[in-house]
Amino acid sequence: MSKTAILEIDGKKYEFPVIEGSEGEVAIDINKLRDLTGIITMDPGYKNSGSCKSDITFLDGEEGILRYRGYSIEDLADKADFLEVSYLVIFGELPTKKQLEQFENDIRKYTLVNEEMKNIIDGFPKTAHPMGVLSSLTSALTAFNPKVVNVDNEKEMYEAVCKTMGKFLVLATWTFRKSSGYPLNYYDNTKGYVENFMRLMFELPTGPYTINPVVVSALDKLFILHADHEQNCSTSTVRMVGSSQSGLFASISAGVSALWGPLHGGANQAVLEMLEAIQKDGGDADKYMAKAKDKDDPFRLMGFGHRVYKNFDPRARIIKKAADEVLATLGVNDPVLAIAKKLEESALNDEYFKSRNLYPNVDFYSGIIYRALGIPTDMFTVMFAIGRLPGWIAQWKEMRVNKEPIGRPRQIYTGHALREFKTMDQR
Repeated sequence: MSKTAILEIDGKKYEFPVIEGSEGEVAIDINKLRDLTGIITMDPGYKNSGSCKSDITFLDGEEGILRYRGYSIEDLADKADFLEVSYLVIFGELPTKKQLEQFENDIRKYTLVNEEMKNIIDGFPKTAHPMGVLSSLTSALTAFNPKVVNVDNEKEMYEAVCKTMGKFLVLATWTFRKSSGYPLNYYDNTKGYVENFMRLMFELPTGPYTINPVVVSALDKLFILHADHEQNCSTSTVRMVGSSQSGLFASISAGVSALWGPLHGGANQAVLEMLEAIQKDGGDADKYMAKAKDKDDPFRLMGFGHRVYKNFDPRARIIKKAADEVLATLGVNDPVLAIAKKLEESALNDEYFKSRNLYPNVDFYSGIIYRALGIPTDMFTVMFAIGRLPGWIAQWKEMRVNKEPIGRPRQIYTGHALREFKTMDQR
């Protein structure tokens, strides 16, 4: 027998269905609430509102669980590579060897970017933030690919996926090359996706670039860990924009802009800015740990704890090992990273942080890795966007295939009631 919830307003009772997800999550379906009662719910930030049913990602913040399509993040990070996980997230199943090879080859077909895109990137000043440039370039792809994707046509949808995966990676690295004053690089079809990211970023025409396998492995894991995270701000933005039947490139461009904010994708940038500020102040990590514990001190320790994970961030456990391997392999001697290690050690052993579950999160470790690789701070969120791309594609695809209605939140108006218009001489 199906469950229902009873809502009583002014003595009148209304019945609403209760739905349950495959992992036991429960929701009251208030889809007909306004039609039946004339009343809406108020939920700033939509913290208690489910906007959709989704088959893609399961997240349990209390238990520290993250799964893509039913597979644990621990297994995927340990046993799969980023393109395997991308295929899984977008199409629903892990690919066979043949499917994966085909997927990678088909992505390579679309890695060339129209040369006229260079005119657009040349119009930006060298000082432009890479995320602003990336959002603009992604949106501009619509002009060069004006055909509307028929989401019900499997072949068209597949080609759109491959095109987006191929071109977005190149454009993301071009934002770095632009700010660095380097010539723009092109994809090398003889190398893998993550290897190409490294050479697109760092290879110079003055000599060959050697790709470190430990670094590639760490980045591969980081991209996997960021591939999707349920209905977060940028993902919800992609779905909201796409619900108006905007194209894939336009919707992802909006997602890039949403990710840019310091409360979302900019968190790992905030971690490094905090570490640099500590270093400029003398580098005393103990002093700042004490400040973090002082409730009267406005200082906040960035990269510790998580607004969703109330226990621990499962992604942090995975990437901590990769961060340690990268630092050991590269032999980095950086006072800022030394401060990071000191903060990490203190937080993991300090009862104040342990009792409050303020463990280092994925943003803390990703920032450490990016700095060790020589990636500038303002590129950190671009790195996040590269990893999150398959999730955005999958969520957009799911929303369109399911023919979800256009997003249209309601409001409670709190302004003036009807007022009489005053002519100019009466004001």
